[in-house]
Amino acid sequence: MLMKWMFCFLWYIDAMLAVTSACKEGTKIAMDNGKYVRYTPEQVEALERLYHECPKPSSMRRQQLIRECPILSNIEPKQIKVWFQNRRCREKQRKEASSLQAVNRKLTAMNKLLMEENDRLQKQVSHLVYENSYFRQQTQNATLTTTDTSCDSVVSSGQHQSTSQHPPRDASPAGLLSIAEETLTEFLSKATGTAVEWVQMPGMKPGPDSIGIVAISHGCTGVAARACGLVGLDPTRVAEILKDRPSWYRDCRAVDVINMLSTANGGTIELLYMQLYAPTTLAPARDFWLMRYTSVLEDGSLVVCERSLNNTQNGPSMPPAVNFVRAELLPSGYLIRPCEGGGSIIHIVDHMDLEPLSVPEVLRPLYESSTLLAQKITMAAFRHLRQISQEISQPNVTGWGRRPAALRALSQKLSKGFNEVVNGFTDEGWTMLESDGVDDVTLLVNSSPGKMVDVNFSYSNGFPSMGNAVLCAKASMLLQNVPPTILLRFLREHRSEWADSGIDAYSAAAVKAGPCSLPVPRGGSFGGQVILPLAHTIEHEEFMEVIKLENMGHYQDMIMPSDIFLLQLCSGVDENAVSSCAELIFAPIDGSFSEDAPIIPSGFRIIPIDSRMDVTSPNRTLDLASTLEVGASVNRATGDNSGRSESTKSVMTIAFQFVYEIHLQENMAIMARQYVRSIIASVQRVALALSPSFLGSHAGLGSSPGTPEAQTLACWICQSYRCYMGSELLKHEGSESILKMLWHHTDAILCCSLKALPVFTFANQAGLDMLETTLVSLQDITLENIFDENGRKTLFTEFPQVMQQGFMCLQGGICLSSMARPVSYERAVAWKVVNDEENVNCICFMFINWSFV
Repeated sequence: MLMKWMFCFLWYIDAMLAVTSACKEGTKIAMDNGKYVRYTPEQVEALERLYHECPKPSSMRRQQLIRECPILSNIEPKQIKVWFQNRRCREKQRKEASSLQAVNRKLTAMNKLLMEENDRLQKQVSHLVYENSYFRQQTQNATLTTTDTSCDSVVSSGQHQSTSQHPPRDASPAGLLSIAEETLTEFLSKATGTAVEWVQMPGMKPGPDSIGIVAISHGCTGVAARACGLVGLDPTRVAEILKDRPSWYRDCRAVDVINMLSTANGGTIELLYMQLYAPTTLAPARDFWLMRYTSVLEDGSLVVCERSLNNTQNGPSMPPAVNFVRAELLPSGYLIRPCEGGGSIIHIVDHMDLEPLSVPEVLRPLYESSTLLAQKITMAAFRHLRQISQEISQPNVTGWGRRPAALRALSQKLSKGFNEVVNGFTDEGWTMLESDGVDDVTLLVNSSPGKMVDVNFSYSNGFPSMGNAVLCAKASMLLQNVPPTILLRFLREHRSEWADSGIDAYSAAAVKAGPCSLPVPRGGSFGGQVILPLAHTIEHEEFMEVIKLENMGHYQDMIMPSDIFLLQLCSGVDENAVSSCAELIFAPIDGSFSEDAPIIPSGFRIIPIDSRMDVTSPNRTLDLASTLEVGASVNRATGDNSGRSESTKSVMTIAFQFVYEIHLQENMAIMARQYVRSIIASVQRVALALSPSFLGSHAGLGSSPGTPEAQTLACWICQSYRCYMGSELLKHEGSESILKMLWHHTDAILCCSLKALPVFTFANQAGLDMLETTLVSLQDITLENIFDENGRKTLFTEFPQVMQQGFMCLQGGICLSSMARPVSYERAVAWKVVNDEENVNCICFMFINWSFV
């Protein structure tokens, strides 16, 4: 018996070794009823060829393979099934191994970066300990001696040195080489040394899938940011991309190479003139006169470093430009080292003095924030590099059959066009029109030929108009206590709240008419808007979409195109993403959407200008209930202390372009001013409603949400429920207010008005989620519109009961959100809400256990 068991065990081990060998080496052995079959090389070659055609053939397909390949005729279908299983297993193992190797390379490179960062931090700690000891000794000496008022007693640290005016630097070729070597040394001391005190940027966590290690400066001149990370591109390609700053930094208008010379060590020195757009209409643009030095270090690392040449002589210079403020770039650049296994390890340092005193005080945080610099420039460079690397490794085709690079170029075209109208440079043909006495909206016109290429109007007589021009109406406004991401999402999702469909159609007619051939891609839709995501951008929410406008037929004397589309770029709409601003930029396009189609963008830009930008600030959410209670001390959604009288500020820039015939300029100017002013009024209304300190008057809570009236309505709702239903709506525990508990109730609670056509006036958070709306748009939703046909019949039949007996109960059913999504609910209850005088205030509905179908 034991011998028989041993024989069976050895037979099993032998079989398992055969199968394992087949899985590891692609063997030619199969097993059937205890017999071994060895595949010939020809059979393996045939099976491999068939595997690439169909990795997982069905039973019928395997039998067909045997019939079609005589060389496989001596193999059973079961054996072929086992072979394909083993082949898929090997392929999966190979892919997993490749993926693990890639992750291991990333982790190894990241570990190297972290070790270097640790060494730098240890040096910085030693430096700070030495400084602390030095200052302590100086303080002790000062207490033992008389007060010394001479200038010799002044002590300065390495980072707070004297700012006395230096003599002009020599800008001759020999002098430039000296400046270049000095710039290289200073840059490396910032990138890998302790020349700047770096602190980790809030919200950034290093890891194999993150951008890298991002830090901002503390206590140095100007603003500075540093990042180091890994990208899958070779050093030469990385340097080439980073030098082309306009391709990845959207606020960069141009970089012109004025002169270039070679150095004895094989490097190059370039003299550059760079212009940056102003982000708002309230401040001038910036320009730089730079020197860029490219060289290779002894260890093979590639270095590109830059600095301003603001105080030089005996060489080229760049005079001040009109409409620009000359800023200073302190030693900055890129350290690019080849990485084992491919790719590059990159250190990026950006250090600027943006002359904040040249802008209004309210905007100075934009020019004094190292965090903003890191978001707009340093991290943007890394994102662009990683995006290019991803496109190379995973080439694919996205919306409209275009590759990600083409869509990225299109988004840059939209952004650049919006920046152009916000700044309105005279060298691009823009001239300012006279004000109408109110300086809230600025009008510019541009009739230069370059601006009007391919722009065409078609009037009722069928002939295209001639002599066109573009008019831009722009304005900036200050917002307080409004999260930019939430406001921008509302503007995108509820276009009808602020836009005029007739003017949208009028603008769309300026695009050269053509037959509609725009395919609807497989990307789903959002509120009737076809979504076309831009090629995935690492840790950066940006996407493009096409909005199809309703056909207006005729607008004034114009014949509208049969189909009207807007191309829209959205960025900064993710609350969890690290972003410097939120943008909604759009432009009318024709149906053919050719590569050279004219782009005339308009839109919104919202930039936070909180003076505490460089301090950790957790993400804020629209938790209305947390702000309703007077004296509330803790915002549970964010962890912020809401009892303090702190406010967040942001500046919104609005710019709209209109194409018109020159002889209609006066009428167009009047229309544009009125339109933009109406948009400003709409935005102000929406911003007020979206601010965390607001619970709109439509909710019946009075003008001030922190007043007792707000609590009173919540009490009326709960008291009326107790009166008519005989039970408690809320379980009051602790010190939480009734209103806050009502807001956080898990079931959807909605109040509607007592009108012939009842509309909703209030909803708690669950109610807003169920209807997929906001408090601002809630008033536009009628009670009957949320029910399907059967639900409306039931509602109209049972609704009188509410007025007669005070309540009614509805069986489970289906209702619709504002986005027309079906929502199921287990049951619903409705009751009258009466005030202290026994008068009916509203009708309250509660949908229990609801969920999207």
